[in-house]
Amino acid sequence: MTGYLKQSPLFLQFVTFLGFFFGFTFLYLFGLQAIIGPLTGHSLAELQSGDLTDPNLIGYLKIIQLFYSIVTYFIPAALFCYLWQPYPVEYLGVKPGPRGWQIVLSLMAIYSVLWAAGLLNEWNQTWPVPQEARQMQAAAERVIKMMLSMPRLQDLFVNLFLVGIVPAIAEELFFRGVLQRLIIKSTRKVWLGVFITAVIFSAMHGEILGFMARVILGFVLGAIYVISGNLWLSIFAHILNNGMQVVMMYLFQHGMTKTDPTKDTPVEWYIGLLSAAVTVGLLWALKKKSDDVDMTDRLDRPDSGTDANSIGMDEN
Repeated sequence: MTGYLKQSPLFLQFVTFLGFFFGFTFLYLFGLQAIIGPLTGHSLAELQSGDLTDPNLIGYLKIIQLFYSIVTYFIPAALFCYLWQPYPVEYLGVKPGPRGWQIVLSLMAIYSVLWAAGLLNEWNQTWPVPQEARQMQAAAERVIKMMLSMPRLQDLFVNLFLVGIVPAIAEELFFRGVLQRLIIKSTRKVWLGVFITAVIFSAMHGEILGFMARVILGFVLGAIYVISGNLWLSIFAHILNNGMQVVMMYLFQHGMTKTDPTKDTPVEWYIGLLSAAVTVGLLWALKKKSDDVDMTDRLDRPDSGTDANSIGMDEN
C-alpha cells in the first residue's frame, strides 16, 4: 500500500481533502460564471436572487444544483477515498446490504427528530442576525420555491432525483464518509467529531436562520453512521429527509394537503423533548442491531481490506 494517503500524516490528509474541495469549488464557480451569462442571458447573481419569473430558467437552476452537488461534494470525496487506500469502498463504509431493521430504525430516527429540529428552529428564528442575512435567506427560499414548482407528476420525480437523492449521496460521502472520519481520527473523540461535523455541515449550507435545525439533523445522520459503520443508512435517512420536503410541496401545490411546507409550524416544548428522547431510543436500538464499530482506529488496521472490496478476490 506504499504511496497511499493512509500512510501520510493526518494533517496532510486534511490538507489534501480540503484542497480537493476548494479546488473543485473554484473550478465549478469559474465555469459557471463563464457559461451562465451566454447561456441564459442573466448573471449568476440574478438567477440566485429568486426574482426571475421566466419558467425556462427553472431548468437551469436545477442543472446548477445538480452540478454543485457533484462537483463540490461528490468528486472531492470520491477522489480522496480513491487515493486513501486500495479499498475506497471500505474507507467510506459503503458495505453491501444493510439489514432491514437497520434501515427501518435509521429512517425512523431521522423522521422522529424533525420535531426537535423544529423546536430549535423556532429559537433560531429569534436570533439577532443582520438584516442582510435575512434578505439572503429570503432570496434562497424564493429560489427553492421556484425549483420546487411541480405542475406535472414528472416534475415530482425530477425533483426527487435532483433535490432528494443526488445531494443526499454527495453530502453524505463528503461530510460523514470523509470529513467526520478525519475529525474523529484527529480528536480521538467520536461524539465530539460527530458534533463538529454537524456544525460544519450546517454552516456550509449558509442559512443562519436554519442553522440549529441542520445541526441536529446532521448530528443524527452522523450518529447513524458511527453506530452502524454503514454509510448507506445515513444516505437513506438523508434521502428521506430531503424527499419528504419535495413530496409535501407537491401535495400542497395540488391541493392534496392544506399544510404549506414552506411555513414553520409551531412545536410545543414537550413535543420537542419527546421527539429528542424517541430519537435517542431509536439510535440505541440501532446500536443493538449493529456490530461494534471503532471509528478512531479501525481504518489503520493492516487487515482492513478484507470486507466488501475483497469479495471475489483471490487470496495469494
